[in-house]
Amino acid sequence: MKKKKKKRRIIVSLCAGILTSCLMAGCGKGDSLHVPQIMSKPVLKVDGESYSLSEAKVYLVNYQNLYGTVAGVDLWQQESQEGMLEDYIKNLTMAQLTKILSMDSLARNREIALTDEEVAGVEKAAKAYFDSLSEKELAYLEVSQTDIQKLYEDYALAQKLYKSLTVGVNSEVSDDEARIMDAMQIVVSDAKKAREVKRALAAGSDFSTLAGSYNEAEEVKIQFGRGALPQEVEKAAFALDNGTATSSIKTKDGYYFIYCVNKFNEELTDANKIKIVQKREKTAFGDVYDAYSRTISKKMYQDTWNTLEAGRSDDLTTDSFFSVYQEYCKELF
Repeated sequence: MKKKKKKRRIIVSLCAGILTSCLMAGCGKGDSLHVPQIMSKPVLKVDGESYSLSEAKVYLVNYQNLYGTVAGVDLWQQESQEGMLEDYIKNLTMAQLTKILSMDSLARNREIALTDEEVAGVEKAAKAYFDSLSEKELAYLEVSQTDIQKLYEDYALAQKLYKSLTVGVNSEVSDDEARIMDAMQIVVSDAKKAREVKRALAAGSDFSTLAGSYNEAEEVKIQFGRGALPQEVEKAAFALDNGTATSSIKTKDGYYFIYCVNKFNEELTDANKIKIVQKREKTAFGDVYDAYSRTISKKMYQDTWNTLEAGRSDDLTTDSFFSVYQEYCKELF
């Protein structure tokens, strides 16, 4: 049972991408600029712009291969999780496509467009990705090099919009604001146990030994920064020096004791600075995007979308749609 729960958490936590294509008839991989024969059915329309079933396949296949394996475990082979993983991949695909179309609409509203240099970079990326596709992948995806280029252009425009909305965000973060501390904790739920722990610590008992007997929290060893613990606990903990411990700290959730192992984890603090800036950028972007997104029309063609399935396939192994874009366009946006 514990293993199943762990796999479920892996799938739920997968975190982690844009397109306009046509159904093609009688075209081989060498024909990079196919002539469209039959338009693929739309699966999504946002503010007058749409994505087709073929375009959605590009995202779906890449996502199912990127997120289908975690720590060497093929999640598609876990029968109890396969349905959940398929739902996750399909929901992720639709959410991403919706956001890209919405962001591109906002970019056009703000008169943001790609430069000739940016389009040239996108064109190189599109050729590289298209050339990486096998004949079977092309037959399934039903896209041309021109279609891939359009997908990359949409993706690039969304990135350019994001940059324009976050360019003024303050990137300076102090050590104190980002500080991450290594510690041990003892959390107990009642005053009687808190008094016992307090007396034992005063008598010189080892903190980790006491934690093994008294701690009611899931973990003894913890790493935390600002906002992770109750305010009164954080204040007392951040005043500690290495090798010292707090007394009993009463909170609405119980009683805390914190032992400082390392009051300033430099590596994690530096990483947290990046996260703080990203959070500021996300807030700056979200304030504008969320307000605009509520004003535009969105329609999902559920019956068409339901015809598409996600799952592992030996014939569909492409997973480089986003990494190829990064390789060719990282310096442009």
